[in-house]
Amino acid sequence: MDQSKYISPFEKDNNYSASYQEVLNFFDVLSEQEDFIQMNPFGLTDTGKPLHEIVLDLDQDFDPIVSRAKNKSILFINNAIHPGEPCGIDASMMLVRDFAEGKLNKDWLKELVIVIIPVYNIGGALNRGSFSRANQDGPHQYGFRGNTKNLDLNRDFVKCDSKNAQSFNQLFNKWDPDVFIDNHTSNGADYQYVMTLIATQKEKLGGSYGAYLNDHMLQDLYAKTKVDGYEMIPYVYSRNTPDEGIAGFLDLPRYSSGYAALHGTISFMPETHMLKPYKDRVKSTYVFSKAMIEHIAENKSALLAARKKHFEQIRNQNEMAVNWALDFDNAEEILFKGYEAKYKKSEVTGHSRLWYDRNAPYEKMVPFYNTYKASKVIKKPKAYVIPQGYTRLIERLEWNGVRMEKLQKDTLMDLEMYYITNYETTKSPYEGHYLHSQVETRTEDFKIQVMEGDVLVYTGQKKDAFIIQTLEPESPDSFFAWNFFDGILMQKEHFSSYVFEDLAVEILNDHPELKKAFEEKKSNDVAFAENPKAQLNYIYERSDYHEPTFKRYPIGRLIK
Repeated sequence: MDQSKYISPFEKDNNYSASYQEVLNFFDVLSEQEDFIQMNPFGLTDTGKPLHEIVLDLDQDFDPIVSRAKNKSILFINNAIHPGEPCGIDASMMLVRDFAEGKLNKDWLKELVIVIIPVYNIGGALNRGSFSRANQDGPHQYGFRGNTKNLDLNRDFVKCDSKNAQSFNQLFNKWDPDVFIDNHTSNGADYQYVMTLIATQKEKLGGSYGAYLNDHMLQDLYAKTKVDGYEMIPYVYSRNTPDEGIAGFLDLPRYSSGYAALHGTISFMPETHMLKPYKDRVKSTYVFSKAMIEHIAENKSALLAARKKHFEQIRNQNEMAVNWALDFDNAEEILFKGYEAKYKKSEVTGHSRLWYDRNAPYEKMVPFYNTYKASKVIKKPKAYVIPQGYTRLIERLEWNGVRMEKLQKDTLMDLEMYYITNYETTKSPYEGHYLHSQVETRTEDFKIQVMEGDVLVYTGQKKDAFIIQTLEPESPDSFFAWNFFDGILMQKEHFSSYVFEDLAVEILNDHPELKKAFEEKKSNDVAFAENPKAQLNYIYERSDYHEPTFKRYPIGRLIK
């Protein structure tokens, strides 16, 4: 690499990561000198600076529609979502340069187009320092995890609170990649590997697509990176210490890999080990990207065929999972190369502390829990009906390529509506929200007056996974979970007890079954019998005066 015409800052000092401006300068020069490389601004970020796309296209079309017409595959690489984990920045600079100089096989690019975001979290990248990553060895300086609004962008892919994510959603769907890589550095246990890997949850892909990922693509990537000197292991997500077992990571749609999976894109989060020298972390990231490019070039037809079949399956499914749980009864064994976990007295606290003894390496088989089972399955409706007032939701669907149509006139429709019967909310803010979880619902059928301009989202399209996961309230990353509908959780009208007393008598006299249930509850529930307000509220909630929209999820499901 020292004979290169274009030398990156990292190659001058292998414990240095290029600054934001150095990255742009480097790609400016490359794109000016090399006809098959383009750098284009695309959308804004929270800093006011644009996101950039670096495109490698040997045919110089630089257009996803033209590339798809030529039956090319598309690889999308994202760097510096967490700028304190900058391996991807420096690896991608060398990767693109090595294609330009012929050090990597340009024939691979006959089969695919590569799109790279050189720096995604620009605000975090500009906030450079040396101390925000206390558990990490190098580089000398790096960016900060939070963006300009102090958001973790790897929790923002669905809710899109940042302009970064809003631009990313549109750029990602412009290219609709077959494979997505989001480069990271890990936290956690100590072990012998430089590179660990989070892959798309195979059950989310299902069928032959999940099998292609698990049985073919991953096997090839592990083999290729090992040959190049950087043996990988699945991301070390362990209960206590790795020798007790590793669990597959649940890549919810808030994360880049889970978001990509909703679009039928096989996704990866390479996680280099925080305590390995920076030069090795960058090199292993480079090696992984190279292995991926080579794999796609060699297996393009199989990859595209598996993805096409996946979309056919998604369109035709009558039921879809909206939540998943790890199956601890289903484990495989993998060879793990670790260091013995030991305990000794802390010099700081005086209590027992964990440490990993690098003088005591081991190799042994450990359990790998990597099978998820659906914990909540819903029947797919014919369509969803969205009131036009929910503009923030509608625009997010638009950014993600969801086909919609507006009603041309007021229409009375038979719709299935959810009522929110139970949910939990975080006690402190999580990424700018009080996130809901453990959501439970019941359904009722209504005739709903739908207005001209309201939006119909028909299912049976390739974006069904994204539609279902965001619009079904029991999904952990639904728009309901992210507080888009909190207005329905507050009752707008109530009663004054002294006025409602007389009306309550009339209601009970007019509804004998209600009166019977009311008297039985008073007899069987002591606390209820001693609480006049609760008794009046019991009657109110079962009367015509109780507002039907309280806790009624406003998106209707068209079943027939």
